[in-house]
Amino acid sequence: MARGAILSRSPLGAKVYIYGQAHLRTLLVSLGRIWHAPLSSIMTTAVIGIALALPCGLYVLLANLQSIAGGWDNTASISLFLKIDTPPATARDVAAKIDQRGDVKNVRLISAAEAMAEFQESSGFGDALDKLERNPLPPVLVVTPAAGARRALPANALLAALRTLPDVDLAQLDMEWLQRLQAIMDIARRGVTSIAILLGLAVLLIVGNTIRLEIHNRREEIEVTKLVGATDGYVRRPFLYGGVWYGLLGGVLAWLLVGGALLLIDGPAAHLALLYRADHQLIGPGIKGTLLLLGTGAALGLLGSWLAVGRHLSAIEPR
Repeated sequence: MARGAILSRSPLGAKVYIYGQAHLRTLLVSLGRIWHAPLSSIMTTAVIGIALALPCGLYVLLANLQSIAGGWDNTASISLFLKIDTPPATARDVAAKIDQRGDVKNVRLISAAEAMAEFQESSGFGDALDKLERNPLPPVLVVTPAAGARRALPANALLAALRTLPDVDLAQLDMEWLQRLQAIMDIARRGVTSIAILLGLAVLLIVGNTIRLEIHNRREEIEVTKLVGATDGYVRRPFLYGGVWYGLLGGVLAWLLVGGALLLIDGPAAHLALLYRADHQLIGPGIKGTLLLLGTGAALGLLGSWLAVGRHLSAIEPR
């Protein structure tokens, strides 16, 4: 009843309905052909899944490292060692002046007496330090940069500005190691992108070769179909959908492999975080990453099949 209503209302609606039905039928038929050749389909899907899982897993690893480094950003600071003879009132004035800067989050003053007490507790030389006639440690200002000043350039600019203060004897940036880590991660991110491009090309070759073999095996069927008047689009359609299925199934397998790897390292990662007294949970691909993975797999499968079909199918003509 519904189909008759659609066909009777408008010719355009009838064409859209028939076109959609044809594509849906071809989509299911192409999946059935994959299902009826389990061994070759599993091997092709496995290779595609592994090729997609490697860059996806590396991106997830970088995302976790970036999350951990982001947490370490909050601990990055600049230590300002004031002159030894700086009076406590002057040290407080310097701290208040620095705290008014827009690129500074907060300033903590450690007096000379507090620095000595902390050093005695941590060094184990308490008895020897008690015999000193005067405290050799200076007051220290621990400056935490604002969120926008924790990258390399603004942090170094802040360090240079604080170093010029008249009461500052020594200024030390305690986040240089974090900046080196960020630089290494930038290099790793570009390396992963290069690997992803190369493996994407490998997926194109895998799908293209698989579709080429299918075209060769179904050569006689294609010739008969063209002989009875089938258009090139009709003949091409099942092979294109077959490539989409291979890419999509490979993306599903890649998602399972990445998820399994995260489950394997979840326990050791939690133990490591506990040793460092950190509260960090592993980050997975997430909904956005999963959709991107599946979409990339399907797109690569479609492109690979389209290249193979365009090259090999046009050479087949009925004799």
